[in-house]
Amino acid sequence: MDTHDGAATPRDVTTTAQMQGYLVPMSALPTAPTLLDLSPTVAASRLAEWVVEAGLPGYRTRQLLPRLWQRPVGAWSEASDIPAELRERLQQIWPLSRLELATMQTSADGTRKYLWRLQDGELIESVLIPSGARRTLCISSQAGCALGCVFCATGTMGFRRNLSPFEIAGQVRELVLRDPSDKPTNIVFMGMGEPLLNWPAVDTALTILNSPEGLGIGARHITVSTVGIIPGMEKLAARPEQFRLAISLHSPDEERRLPLMPIEKKYHLKQVLEAAKAFSKRITFEYVLIAGKNDTNRDADDLARLARRMGALVNLLPLHPGGAPGLTPTTPHRIREFADRLKTQGIEAVVRRSRGLDISAACGQLRVEVEARKGKHREPSAP
Repeated sequence: MDTHDGAATPRDVTTTAQMQGYLVPMSALPTAPTLLDLSPTVAASRLAEWVVEAGLPGYRTRQLLPRLWQRPVGAWSEASDIPAELRERLQQIWPLSRLELATMQTSADGTRKYLWRLQDGELIESVLIPSGARRTLCISSQAGCALGCVFCATGTMGFRRNLSPFEIAGQVRELVLRDPSDKPTNIVFMGMGEPLLNWPAVDTALTILNSPEGLGIGARHITVSTVGIIPGMEKLAARPEQFRLAISLHSPDEERRLPLMPIEKKYHLKQVLEAAKAFSKRITFEYVLIAGKNDTNRDADDLARLARRMGALVNLLPLHPGGAPGLTPTTPHRIREFADRLKTQGIEAVVRRSRGLDISAACGQLRVEVEARKGKHREPSAP
């Protein structure tokens, strides 16, 4: 399925994963879709049909729809502008799903890490990063991840299942329900999982996030990060909105990238960069610096040539020490040298400050720690 107004069904998600070479077991799929799994256009149509069948006045649809995303309520009982009897009927027929907050950590720098519990007990993470008037929310698209990048804590837990559209966009909804002033200005798909291996759900979630009848976040303020899943990149590029693309690069050379990112076996960097040319907006290279792995002068020079050819911005990210205990972060001095070497070759390179160092802010870190404390061990689903 590849429609911006549809909802991703569990079978759609499985089929997409199978096509791309990653089998998603049927037992690992989310529950049946609800109103919050539908794009605002489809949700409005479903509500309008129900309003007619229930013999209600047509204006009820216009009254109900904003309560999904624009002015969300945690339950229909909270919608005081709707008659009590109608609220009860809505709760029975169209219950509003929630993500349960399992735990939250707040850093001294203002970063907040949320661990959400899903209906089946799975745990996913979001990170809210405030910076002046800008509030960036890093969201998850899968529970776990099948890709096994060596610098990512999520990869150590293996793949659990894909998230539904609601479970993705609902990470934003929950923040708004808790405090409307926390509504993110920017969204990055850089949390747990590979978003383009869950394209049908991410496709619908993008519509919910961007639509004026949804959360109303501008497309240019929404970034999808991928290791380079080419079929998903092609689908994202085909959308009319100007969503931004970030490529999780981490090495400018295919041979040196492979030990860090096993996906290089399936989608070679040269092919990934060719697919990225379909995006009209400037792309970003995400580059986590790891001592002795990808931080040499040779790496910097090769990265400069690649970024120049693609017209890409380079985000240099210090390795979060909690994300990969077996790896050593590049020193701050060497990071500055690496960045300066890029800049002297005409590349726009930004050194991102590590946030949340005093909390479990690395991707997947909080979930891994919580499950370890509980002595919980679950076998990952086979990719």
